[in-house]
Amino acid sequence: MIVTNSPEALRAAMVDHIKAAGHATNPTVERAMRTVPRHDFVPEASIDDAYADIAVITKSASDGSALSCASAPIIVAMMLDQLQVKPGNRILEIGAGTGYNAALLAQLTGPGGSVTTVDIDPEVTAGARRGLDATGNEHVEVITCNGSLGGPENAPYDRIIFTVGAWDLTPAFWEQLAPDGRLVVPLRWRGQTRSVAFVRDGDALVSDSMELCGFVPMIGQEGERSGAIDADGLVTLYWDGDQAIDAAKLSGVLDQPKEAVWSEVLVGPQEPFDGIWLRLTAHDSRICRISADRAAVDAGLCTPAIPARSPALAEDGSLAYLVFRKIQEGRFELGAIGNGPYGGHLAGQLCEAIEAWNQDRSAKPTVRAYLSNASTSAISFDPAMSHEVIEKTASRLVVSMC
Repeated sequence: MIVTNSPEALRAAMVDHIKAAGHATNPTVERAMRTVPRHDFVPEASIDDAYADIAVITKSASDGSALSCASAPIIVAMMLDQLQVKPGNRILEIGAGTGYNAALLAQLTGPGGSVTTVDIDPEVTAGARRGLDATGNEHVEVITCNGSLGGPENAPYDRIIFTVGAWDLTPAFWEQLAPDGRLVVPLRWRGQTRSVAFVRDGDALVSDSMELCGFVPMIGQEGERSGAIDADGLVTLYWDGDQAIDAAKLSGVLDQPKEAVWSEVLVGPQEPFDGIWLRLTAHDSRICRISADRAAVDAGLCTPAIPARSPALAEDGSLAYLVFRKIQEGRFELGAIGNGPYGGHLAGQLCEAIEAWNQDRSAKPTVRAYLSNASTSAISFDPAMSHEVIEKTASRLVVSMC
């Protein structure tokens, strides 16, 4: 008899929950997650926490921010579905974590394949090594190195997966990914992070799926900029280095008169609307992230739809950001608040984007990634689609959408 709070019962319940949420759709992913004992990789956590749908923090910085963790199981399953591992694949994982994901990858590729996992932190790789050895995964290779360099020792790879957040993609991943290979990465642009599944197409990496996510960022990638726009430092903008956004020009903008514009688009309490932000990255170079502390929200200074992360449009000394208001029980109207000389105009444009998203809420852009030194002739544009070119340090993204 299996005790209801035994690791086996809790693991079965965990996978049942993941399946009900629409993930682990690949039977091999489901089987691996029902097999690998997650609690053996997070020995400091309780058995209940090991199988709960939460991230388990395994190393923190002095300020309390997470440096390493075991990702929430539902995110693990989602990304493994995206990776589409086949038996015999050679796999590289960037971000060793606890070793749990590498053990799942070893199950998926089987005895004919190989798994290499790398991490910059020797404490993290030592912990991953212990967990892998304790669960019979001695054949998984664990390497301590800068993840931006990949794992040249065992390249090329049929599959590459990041379990840390990346702002940029370095040449190593073009050099080490096999032709027709797949790369899954939590990639950050314009203030939001998506788990993007790329397929290699010559010198381009072309997306075929994207899912909202959040990850501990990779060390050493400092392309995102940030700046407070109020005197008390309660409201911060985040943007990319290639954007013409200057926080100094926006200082005090929230003290200026505000103008609210409403879209007549309604959502329920569980309906996601993050697609508005994603779509805007293909249409508007002014899109960024706004984050407001609770004190700013309570004072009415800045009231974004999601205080910690909402889309905003910033131009010179004007700003608009996404908001919502309750219309009736369980229904909320999306809109925008603008501040500054052109804040109302920006709010209207943000509402136009909300209305466009409402016409097809499931539509997503395509992202093509190239090395930054790729020739202009090698970059593909569809003239029937709107697109934005996002310049990073080592790579260039072309985000396209009708």
